[in-house]
Amino acid sequence: MNHGADVSTRKMILTMLKTKGPLSVSEMTRELGITEMAVRRHLNTLERDNLIASELVRQAMGRPMNQYSLTEHAEDLFPKKYQHLTLDLLEELESALGEDKVNLLFDRRKQRLIRRYENRMEGKSLVDRVLELSDIQNANGYMVELERKEDGSFLLNEHNCPISQVANQYNHACSCELEMFKSLLGKEARVERMECLAKGGSKCAYVIQPK
Repeated sequence: MNHGADVSTRKMILTMLKTKGPLSVSEMTRELGITEMAVRRHLNTLERDNLIASELVRQAMGRPMNQYSLTEHAEDLFPKKYQHLTLDLLEELESALGEDKVNLLFDRRKQRLIRRYENRMEGKSLVDRVLELSDIQNANGYMVELERKEDGSFLLNEHNCPISQVANQYNHACSCELEMFKSLLGKEARVERMECLAKGGSKCAYVIQPK
């Protein structure tokens, strides 16, 4: 089996569904020039991965037919340039109202994130809070690596920053992340950032120590 060819065909199917809308198996078969059985095999894989969904559509004549379309998960596979729009809007806000208003936006975002996650920290030990924080950041795309030291402290490394282009220009975003960590981990933790992607580091690195 040619794995590379399979991946390429599945990419073509996703692109077709993105550009042409919902399609039937027979329509995809004609477009791709492969057998219907091969198309169905690829569709099964894409459906299993929650990238496409099917809907039974009634026709004027003949039996109902399945049509396939992309799910929200598949939309993430296509290029998005949200960070450029975000930076443009922040620059306009800074120009019109000053840097303090931009910082206020980041502060309000921090408070909203704290409210969203604080219930996941309730009643937990510091160790469990650190593990929960690691899970939260991982789910948000930060590619976290967590290491527990012999002295009971933790080293939390973030190898990716989903808002890196914004943080590079507005370092207050990084300060807000540190403050959010301190708030979620509670008074029994001392949190210190040792390295920062936005300041030229290879990662964002935090040391978390019990007080």
